[in-house]
Amino acid sequence: MVEPWILLSIMAAFFQTLRFMLQKSLSMGTLSALGATFARFAYAAPMAAVLAGGYAAWSGQGLPAVGGRFWIYVLSGGLAQILATWCVVLLFAERNFAVGITFKKTEVVQTALVGLIVLGDRISLPGLVAIFLGLIGVLVLSDVPGGAGGWWRRVTSRAPLLGLASGAFFAVSAVTYRGATLEVASDDAFLRAMIAVAAVTAAQSLGMAAYLRWGEPRQLSRVWAARGRAVWMGVTSLLGSVGWFTAFTLQNAAYVFAVGQVEVIFSLAASVLFFRETVTRRELIGIVLVSASILLLVLLG
Repeated sequence: MVEPWILLSIMAAFFQTLRFMLQKSLSMGTLSALGATFARFAYAAPMAAVLAGGYAAWSGQGLPAVGGRFWIYVLSGGLAQILATWCVVLLFAERNFAVGITFKKTEVVQTALVGLIVLGDRISLPGLVAIFLGLIGVLVLSDVPGGAGGWWRRVTSRAPLLGLASGAFFAVSAVTYRGATLEVASDDAFLRAMIAVAAVTAAQSLGMAAYLRWGEPRQLSRVWAARGRAVWMGVTSLLGSVGWFTAFTLQNAAYVFAVGQVEVIFSLAASVLFFRETVTRRELIGIVLVSASILLLVLLG
């Protein structure tokens, strides 16, 4: 029998792909990168609050207490996710959908590297091989269209830097979100996840609304005007978050990320079938290399 956290991770990856598809569509003329980022949180937050409160009342548990570090995890993870999502939306303007998602998926490799540097976590020989394989994949993907500029420009061009930055921020958010769910005083994994999701999306919505009111005031009205499509981004965002957060309460984030690599396959299908984008043989090789390195790192490292 397949364990629940595996099914939840696959579900989360599927809905996350749908959400990124909607974000890419909205960011192509309708909204700015920050506006599209705000829309996913703004439309998900009310639904998350209703779902969390409704489930707590229906189950008879009421709203559980949260630990002292809960809000630290929520606020730091929420900020990291905002920055990560913004990087991904900007990345979509640079390269096609599948390549953008694959760059984001370096989050697993980066988590291992940060663990080695900050905590002194040892990496096995298979783990080192996986990291090297991932590096090759990133270099293949980061080739500047037309082949101009040489190796250094390939590595430091806008697309790979945005992708690597998004992966780093997503890695931080995953760890802090798992920490937040563990600070909720309940044995119900779903309730712990929903309390964390509701708190995170509320904080993100308020923070981004304040920033946009100051920096891009027109985006607030545009997000409302785009509600016919943006509300579905909120729905898919909420369903994806429920899957990730609940899986984080049941299993180590690294294993959840490993199963979540199925998102690369979903995004490749979306790139070809929905956006009608052409994926080159070089890009396919890069996608395969990065995906293989991440799976090897988690499963063998």
